[in-house]
Amino acid sequence: MKPCSKFSDSYVVGVIFTVLLLGLQGVRVVECKVANGLDFLEYPAISCRKHTAVLTDFGGVGDGKTSNTKAFQYAISNLSHYASDGGAILLVPPGKWLTGSFNLTSHFTLFLQNEATILASQDESEWPILSVLPSYGRGRDAPDGRFSSLIFGTNLTDVVITGYNGTIDGQGSYWWDKFHKDELKLTRPYLIEIMFSNHIQISNLTLVNSPSWFVHPIYSSDIIIQGLTILAPVDSPNTDGINPDSCSNTRIEDCYIVSGDDCIAIKSGWDEYGIKFGMPSKHIIIRRLECVSPDSAMIALGSEMSGGIQDVRAEDLTAINTESAVRIKTAVGRGAYVRDIFVKGMNLNTMKYVFWMTGSYGSHPDPGFDPKALPNITGINYRDVFADNVTYSARLDGIANDPFTGICISNVTIHSGDKKLQWNCTDIEGVTSNVYPKPCELLPEKKEKIECPYPDDKVPIESVQLKTCSLKSFPVF
Repeated sequence: MKPCSKFSDSYVVGVIFTVLLLGLQGVRVVECKVANGLDFLEYPAISCRKHTAVLTDFGGVGDGKTSNTKAFQYAISNLSHYASDGGAILLVPPGKWLTGSFNLTSHFTLFLQNEATILASQDESEWPILSVLPSYGRGRDAPDGRFSSLIFGTNLTDVVITGYNGTIDGQGSYWWDKFHKDELKLTRPYLIEIMFSNHIQISNLTLVNSPSWFVHPIYSSDIIIQGLTILAPVDSPNTDGINPDSCSNTRIEDCYIVSGDDCIAIKSGWDEYGIKFGMPSKHIIIRRLECVSPDSAMIALGSEMSGGIQDVRAEDLTAINTESAVRIKTAVGRGAYVRDIFVKGMNLNTMKYVFWMTGSYGSHPDPGFDPKALPNITGINYRDVFADNVTYSARLDGIANDPFTGICISNVTIHSGDKKLQWNCTDIEGVTSNVYPKPCELLPEKKEKIECPYPDDKVPIESVQLKTCSLKSFPVF
């Protein structure tokens, strides 16, 4: 295995690469195969592009000091004219490219070369202000508007953000300090947000130090997120890794995430606003995820789930030094449902909880939520779990007069500490099979061994095959 530390000579040559996640060290190795005599490189994408340009063609300066906000905006505006003629790719060459927020366009690829870093500006004037999300009713950090994400797009189709392990650095410490000092008048920007869009690919990049959430597709469908390394200090506020929000037909795979919050959180709106908007998250597959998050979950469902969450499948999951594995978070006032959740193949080490469901998560956008809007939590399935160095096996708390039902847990071995009460259960119903240590009485052991279900069919996005696209070589600046 030969790492791609730089491209050959002063020109990019043809490269075919394979991303591997190694252990829990966050190391991503890019295997290079040089195609002698070729003046192009190859990369996988949902769509190939007919036209290519380099950021420096539009005045970009990669010195880490000069603002490139106008260069990105000018480049993408110009390349948008090729949307109906095979689309366009914007190549970001090696260097440090300081920029504020910029918007993407349809039939477009943003491609970061190896050793290319997009640096987020800390000048608030370079971050446009957006209205609050309709399914949330207010900002997360403050009631009013929110800053646009660093890379933003709305009402788009066929968008690719990829590269050869280039880096997008949110330089989040500026925003984290303002959050801790309670100085935010608007909600912090996310690193990448795509709204009301379809056919989206985000892949083969390193994302670091987002001001808040890293990747936030919302009100969108047909999404592939793969091969991301996402890194934030474990004490950084609200640095969720990947948050599909009112999204459908979504595939997340081969990602390594170190986070100050949930590594992945599936959401669909907040209380009465999410109920009114009524767009669920559904048909989502997550596989080969590795997570480190000492104070949060590897995968969270909620707590903002008021549009509903259905048909989530997660397999081949690894977490270390993480508070919980696949957690359900909800509350009175959320309404809607979390149902048909399937999890298999978890390898966990150093956890507070293996299984955690919370029916009293609490936070509300305002006092206007409906206390009669009770969530329906049912059809939650876990199987094939091994966990070592665990404090508590499970904390499963439903809602009085609204129990969580249809819970199935099978083939689980948990090596726990000296806490006597390993399973704490209230207001739940379900069954278990071949689970150690012995579960609570509300989850009785089946006399005959069973295997909790996991669907045999595929989510439609699983059948999408990436094309092998060619990119003409350009000088390394």
